[in-house]
Amino acid sequence: MALTYQAGRRVQGTATDRAAVDGVSGGWKEVGRTTLGSAGDTISVGSLSDKRYYMILNNCLASGNTNCFVRTNNDTGSNFATRGSYNGASDTTNNSNNAYLPDRGIEESSTDWFGVTYLANLSTKEKLFQTQMSNANTSGAGTAPERAESVGKWTNTSDAINRVDFLNSAAGNFDTNSEVVILGYDPDDTHTDNFWEQLASVELSSAGDDISSGTFTAKKYLWVQCFMDQTSSSITGNITFNGDTGSNYARRRSNNGATDSTGTSETSIDVRGGESKNRFENMFIVNNTSQEKLVIGHHVVTTAGAGNAPDRTEYVAKWSNTSSQITSINFNNIDPGNYDTNSFIKVWGSN
Repeated sequence: MALTYQAGRRVQGTATDRAAVDGVSGGWKEVGRTTLGSAGDTISVGSLSDKRYYMILNNCLASGNTNCFVRTNNDTGSNFATRGSYNGASDTTNNSNNAYLPDRGIEESSTDWFGVTYLANLSTKEKLFQTQMSNANTSGAGTAPERAESVGKWTNTSDAINRVDFLNSAAGNFDTNSEVVILGYDPDDTHTDNFWEQLASVELSSAGDDISSGTFTAKKYLWVQCFMDQTSSSITGNITFNGDTGSNYARRRSNNGATDSTGTSETSIDVRGGESKNRFENMFIVNNTSQEKLVIGHHVVTTAGAGNAPDRTEYVAKWSNTSSQITSINFNNIDPGNYDTNSFIKVWGSN
């Protein structure tokens, strides 16, 4: 690295130097992808490089009834175990199976799936899965989406994962353009071709009721984070896309592990009611033009101090628009307080 310090505390260096300083080297890199050219029961991604961690995005479009199983390295033995919950119900387990079952109770759905899986891939240890999935359920904002959350393991302790299959055993098929994208991460990576590209980064310069990304380039997959710093009274964090305030949103959520509640034909994604607490949002969206936009989100609200345990909300949602992609995101407060100047939104995306 050849950095020089100029007048006014400016730092001058090469593009490579700036990448290192800005921390953009390394990160999540696409290591495999399969997009179906015709309907079928298997989406297989092979020849994966050995990475310590994987992030898997699956967008399984339904042609008839489908379900979802995951198998690694084409292992058909009874070497998988799963624990999961469907729509916030009590956990169920499935042990000594020939696949991991991320969908849990959503066993035969005729609508589209979107899921995000994290996978720990140390060759000498059992491989651990962590998955959140959203299913569109009946199309339209009048029906709430469904959700599944699960953890699982592949008991192999001698091989790194080099292949991942998403399998359907129901009567229908994964439709054309169904897709599985696998991202890899290793602490020693130095590449600069990260999968996630920053599309928007906005911090409030004065207190107000809206945190808006502004217009960004449309991408098939979006990753969004928002911090909402409350001023002196309660705030909410209702979400809209592309300025749409029509009754085109539906959601399913659980607060602190309680029974799921649903909202349909709403004018925004109502993540959680108003509270005098700071909030942090993390969500993923599949953003295909002709499909409903499926959202998987986690929300934290907290009062300062270790004596106050934070609250959590986990949810899935959908925007029923099937003619355009999301190109702007707004968090709106309808409570008496305001978002303070530390509040921000960041959006990353990729095709």
